[in-house]
Amino acid sequence: MKFPGPLIEGRLVRRYKRFLADIELADGSLVTAHCANPGAMLGLNLPGSRVLLSASTNPARKLGFSWELVEADLPGGLQWVGINTMRPNALVAEAFSDGRLAPLAGYASLRPEVRYGRASRVDFLATGEDVPPCHAEVKNCHLLREPGLAEFPDCVAARSARHMDDLTEVVAEGGRAMLIIVVQMQAERFDVARDLDPAFDRAFARAASGGVEIHAYRCRIDPTEITIADPIPVVSRV
Repeated sequence: MKFPGPLIEGRLVRRYKRFLADIELADGSLVTAHCANPGAMLGLNLPGSRVLLSASTNPARKLGFSWELVEADLPGGLQWVGINTMRPNALVAEAFSDGRLAPLAGYASLRPEVRYGRASRVDFLATGEDVPPCHAEVKNCHLLREPGLAEFPDCVAARSARHMDDLTEVVAEGGRAMLIIVVQMQAERFDVARDLDPAFDRAFARAASGGVEIHAYRCRIDPTEITIADPIPVVSRV
C-alpha cells in the first residue's frame, strides 16, 4: 500500500488527548497531526522521535496531517513502525486482492463492516463458492518489548476481548472465524501481552481453544509504502 503522496518528516514534540500529536517540521514550524491510535503506544511516543506524516487533500478537514510512521529505538535496534490503526484493514484487503493471504485462499470477496455477534461489526466477511463464510477480525500490533517479539494489546482492550468472544461464538455455531494480526513493524513471532490485559488474554485463549484461527503477519515498511510481508509464528499458551 503506497502512501498517497510523499511523507513529511518531523520530530515528535508530544502526543496528547490520545488522538493529537504536536510535530516540529524541518523548517521549525509546529503542526498538530491526527494520531489515529487509541492505544498507549508504549515506546513509540518519546519526544524527539523522528516521525513521518501524510498530508490530507481534504480542505474541510480540521487537521491537515496524519501521523503515519515513527522511527523507534526498539529492542533489536532502530526501525520504522506504523502507528496508524486505520491502515491494517486496507493492508489486509490489498493482500487478499493480490492473492497473498493464504488463510483466505479460495474466497472470492471480502465484505467490510458486517454486523454479527452482540452488537458488533466484523472487519471482513469472506465469501465464495464451495467455501463457508468466514468472519475475519483484524487487529493492529506495534508493541515490541523483547527482541523479535510482537505483542498485543499495548493497553486494556475490552472491545477487542469482546470481539474474540464474538468470533468464538461464530465457531461454536458451526461457522468459520479468524483473527488476523497485522504487525506494523519487523518481528519474528507474536504473543499476547497478558500482563497488560489479562482479560484479553483469557478471551484470546478461549477463542484459540474454541477453534478461532489465529494468524499474524509482519509488514515491510519504508517511507513510501507499507506492505504485508509474511506470516510469523503465534506463540501458543492455550
